[in-house]
Amino acid sequence: MSSSRLDVVILAAGQGTRMKSNLPKVLHPLAARPLLGHVIDTARALNPKKIIVVYGHGGEQVKAAFRDEDLLWIEQAEQLGTGHALEQAMPEIADEDTLLVLYGDVPMLRAETLAELIRQGEETFGLLTVHLDDPAGYGRIVRDSHAAVVRIVEEKDADAETRRITEINTGILCTGAAKMRQWLSRLENNNKQGEFYLTDTIEMAVKDGIPVQTSHPDSPAEVAGINSREQLAELEREYQRLQALQLMQNGVSLLDPRRIDIRGSVETGQDVTLDVNVVLSGKVVLGDNVVIGPGCVIIDSEIGDNVEIKPMSVIEQAKIASGAQIGPFARIRPGTELASNTRVGNFVEIKNSRVGEGSKVNHLSYVGDTTMGEGVNIGAGTITCNYDGANKHRTIIGDRAFIGSDTQLVAPVEVGADATIGAGSTITRDAPAGELTLSRGKQKTIKNWERPVKK
Repeated sequence: MSSSRLDVVILAAGQGTRMKSNLPKVLHPLAARPLLGHVIDTARALNPKKIIVVYGHGGEQVKAAFRDEDLLWIEQAEQLGTGHALEQAMPEIADEDTLLVLYGDVPMLRAETLAELIRQGEETFGLLTVHLDDPAGYGRIVRDSHAAVVRIVEEKDADAETRRITEINTGILCTGAAKMRQWLSRLENNNKQGEFYLTDTIEMAVKDGIPVQTSHPDSPAEVAGINSREQLAELEREYQRLQALQLMQNGVSLLDPRRIDIRGSVETGQDVTLDVNVVLSGKVVLGDNVVIGPGCVIIDSEIGDNVEIKPMSVIEQAKIASGAQIGPFARIRPGTELASNTRVGNFVEIKNSRVGEGSKVNHLSYVGDTTMGEGVNIGAGTITCNYDGANKHRTIIGDRAFIGSDTQLVAPVEVGADATIGAGSTITRDAPAGELTLSRGKQKTIKNWERPVKK
């Protein structure tokens, strides 16, 4: 259908008392993105005319979390049911539009699943339903002898026979806005909850001669709502299972598909291998033949071909070129670029620095705000002292420089190409190219000195 006629309304006003949290339910994270964020992403994929979010509890928090999104916000000041919630949004919707209703706590619904529903909603009343082995707690789809939908009965209002029905209402529907406006105006709250049920519009549509056509998701997980932390945890594992499956279908080897977390988008080359408990967050790009060891965390980073990241390393907002080796226990912080065939070893931290091709920082060092040339060797325990307590300063290290162990380079300072810095030096002035520079106190031995003993 033409996106110019589709309006999406996301109902997100529920309090979520079973979450037992000060955070609004729709802001609880699934794969590090708020539940509502997943729903907005799905709605956005449909290219609608507008997306309207009906909010209630914790409204200012919810709006603040999506301040950069192009959304229309409508408050439901009183919680009087789903029908009442949708009614608050109707003044923003033109009669000639098609209306799609989604829910802020149903995060895994796919745009592909909604395609058929939207097609049905253009001419009739499209309703998304699903069969459950245990339908307890859900409204049941009641059909006549010809299998046509006639109404939905909420479980609290259902008799024993109706409760045996396994087809349930997801609440997700699509139909013409003009008709929906009429049906909402006729809703009554004469039920045990005293609420205006959106589901009652189904029976109204049938009485008005509007056929109710149903479509179904591939999996019940797509339409699973979140009402408790237990349900959120269960859906998180299902989400991760699907992410792992997609990676393997793209040619990634997962040593244990049950122990990986994807919290964003991942682009992979061929023959990538991920060990257990790897976390990929934000936008991550992995080239061909990348090997990532157990317990690594990669955030918003690009990893080139043939890179090996050894266990327990953390890489954030960095670019790693081909052939680099990192870790174990390395931390690559934002703004870092490692050129090809670089080596970063155990307990090394690098921040906002460029490390040139073939350079090595192998042991127990901190490199911050540094421009490092090619073929440089940084000895164990080296520190670039980049912060004076108020401002950051830069260190420049030329090609093929050799920095001895336990050196402090006090920025701003420059070490020339082919320079050597003697171990244990504190360098406060520029070190010339091709020369040995060192600063040490005179070594002496104190005779007859006695080591203290514990009293």
